[in-house]
Amino acid sequence: MSNIYGVWLKEQRLAAGLTQQELADMAVMTRSHIAHIEAGRRIPSKEDARRLDRALGTGNVLSSFLPDDGAAVADYFEAARLLEQQAVMIREFALSLVPGVLQTEGYARAVLRPGFPPRSEQEGDRLLVTRLERGKVLTDPAIPLFCALLDEAVLRRHVGSPEVMAEQLTHIVRLAERDRIRVHVLPFGVGYHPLLQGMLSLMMFDDQPPIAYGEGVLMGRLHDSPALVETLQHTYTLALGDALSRKESIALLRATAKDYGNHD
Repeated sequence: MSNIYGVWLKEQRLAAGLTQQELADMAVMTRSHIAHIEAGRRIPSKEDARRLDRALGTGNVLSSFLPDDGAAVADYFEAARLLEQQAVMIREFALSLVPGVLQTEGYARAVLRPGFPPRSEQEGDRLLVTRLERGKVLTDPAIPLFCALLDEAVLRRHVGSPEVMAEQLTHIVRLAERDRIRVHVLPFGVGYHPLLQGMLSLMMFDDQPPIAYGEGVLMGRLHDSPALVETLQHTYTLALGDALSRKESIALLRATAKDYGNHD
């Protein structure tokens, strides 16, 4: 995400002799939201941009030159990764791969090994460290609340060896049994469901508006438009209604891990 917009906002704020808190008070926003915009981690909604223009006396400059929050960028996940660490609740849907936060080392290695152009061993190791660091967000016993909605394809897709799959699914079961996460599986029998088109992560915060993150092949999109985020939240809830119960989901994960473990 380009930070030109955030840098310009900061310059205008400083020129007006305002602290982040003072600008936040004038624009009816939180200080942390202002900080995220200036750092390039967030893009304000159109209404936020209009309030910033009024507070800073910048006409309609901030409203007119909003970056495209749907643009795909080379470091498309970096902003989402930073926000993930600040969230108090994460609701994630996985279509074909285990969510990064839940991946074991063996599974992550299998996911990160292939790529084009081919990665060097050093680059692969760097990506692996970053992936495993994400899992530390669950070391706190309560925050964030984490709900994983998994398409059954996540369980059935053979990633790495059978041993890797058994270990990965067992790891998810243990987290769920300790009530550290909630996990639900959308079985193949459901057929079409409203999230079938791709991965989705919904993040909620104490002091800023919620955001949504969607990802495709070599591209990702952060969305903080209130209307769009609300629509995606409802879509997630609709799909969750078709999922197996928590108890049934854990049983299916455990049985599938056992099948992998018994593989000859």
